[in-house]
Amino acid sequence: MPEPEGDGRNEDWAVHLERERARYADGEARLGDAADDDARQRQLTRLGNAAGGAGLALLMEGRPAEAARWFERAAGRYRESFADAPPGSWGRPIGAIKSLVLAGDWAGAEDAARWALDEGAAKAESPIGRYAAALALLVLGWDEEARSHADAVRLRDDFPQAVGDALAFIASHDVIEYTQAVEAVLESFERRDEYLENMPVADTVIVLQALAARRNLAADLESSILPS
Repeated sequence: MPEPEGDGRNEDWAVHLERERARYADGEARLGDAADDDARQRQLTRLGNAAGGAGLALLMEGRPAEAARWFERAAGRYRESFADAPPGSWGRPIGAIKSLVLAGDWAGAEDAARWALDEGAAKAESPIGRYAAALALLVLGWDEEARSHADAVRLRDDFPQAVGDALAFIASHDVIEYTQAVEAVLESFERRDEYLENMPVADTVIVLQALAARRNLAADLESSILPS
């Protein structure tokens, strides 16, 4: 059987870490030169991506405490970028919430979740907005409300069905269906040949598993693109 496209066993995570640290430092140096609010919010988003990449590299190296500091930095940059972002830029609240879950900072994740809802995620019509709402509501433990948003996205052609399924089955506390769904999400990551920040890490799976673990639903998963 051929190896999956994404294979973290062949990665030099120290090289990834230094690249992301350098990208972050370069982005910080350029931030003051942003010509307008639009340029600034885009630069802040790049900083969030670089900080998140550094966090993932550290997580894969087995250094979760150091990773948490970078994830928290990423969340701050995503949140900072949202004020001047175009309407419907729900990727930034999603990035902030996911980063804080990856950091293991549940109090921070709950604060970011409330912020996303206050900004109107639950009223969004786009699938990415409904995803932000479902994620936020699950972080807050409002599972019944989360299920309605997860159901709204899982049947759409323009959203990954397995992710929507996993969110819905976390919300309904269905361990069997959740396990099948999260395995499908993991397989989709393993078959990718492109990743955010060139990091072969199934970050969405890690977040789903963290949410599932709080409900005693976490699946037994092994993959080279998950932390050991």
